[in-house]
Amino acid sequence: MSRIGKQPIPIPQGVTVTVNKSGVTVKGKIGELTQAIDPDIKVKVEGTQVVLERPTDQKRHKAMHGMYRSLLANMIKGTSEGYKIQQEVVGVGYKASHKGQTLDLVVGFSHHIVFDLPKEIKLETQTEKGKNPTIILQSADKQLLGQVAAKIRSIRAPEPYKGKGIKFTGEQLRRKAGKTAATAAK
Repeated sequence: MSRIGKQPIPIPQGVTVTVNKSGVTVKGKIGELTQAIDPDIKVKVEGTQVVLERPTDQKRHKAMHGMYRSLLANMIKGTSEGYKIQQEVVGVGYKASHKGQTLDLVVGFSHHIVFDLPKEIKLETQTEKGKNPTIILQSADKQLLGQVAAKIRSIRAPEPYKGKGIKFTGEQLRRKAGKTAATAAK
């Protein structure tokens, strides 16, 4: 049996899980999320737990069993606690600001980059003297949050020599030695 799929998902207080033919809906204090579930996978709410079952041990059923369990666990955690991603804008003259759901970036191009975020994501930017500007994204939807954060990072991915670009806070970048180190080795 799938090690992940067989684990029951605890439902915290304040979160309701509704199972219907089209999928599963999770409501919590932060928001409401819906996930379509394959008809082969059975989802049951037993007291304060959600349990998933699969009909056979086919490879396809095993894969879906673990995947849907992880997706539902992420939905339950997201609607009760939420998810948060922080990104740093590293570089001389690089700036990040926001107005509503629009992120305005100055990252070394000849023009400002304007990025519109979905309404499900809460956006905040911080600029402190002596520190890199920070972009803070919060949402109940882990998939959407990760996708938007990756899209923002791809605007100006960190380069390996000086580390300039948009990176996740705490991300370890693989750095390369510059020309001086290469000529000194000869």
